[in-house]
Amino acid sequence: MEIILPSFAERLKPLRKSKNKTQVEMAKLLGCTDRHYQKIEYGNINVPATTVVFLADYFGVTADYLLGRE
Repeated sequence: MEIILPSFAERLKPLRKSKNKTQVEMAKLLGCTDRHYQKIEYGNINVPATTVVFLADYFGVTADYLLGRE
């Protein structure tokens, strides 16, 4: 089953920019490649729950907000 979350992708980029971070810096923070992070931000792939929680904590928002459930 493939479920892509467009709300997650739409909310991630503005949050990243609000912290003045590049995609390369975010990739390093998450321990992934630049290309993998780009796929996350463009909504091309799903991410593990642990990544959602990490990003929510990092940006000071709820996981529900990131997932478009708020």
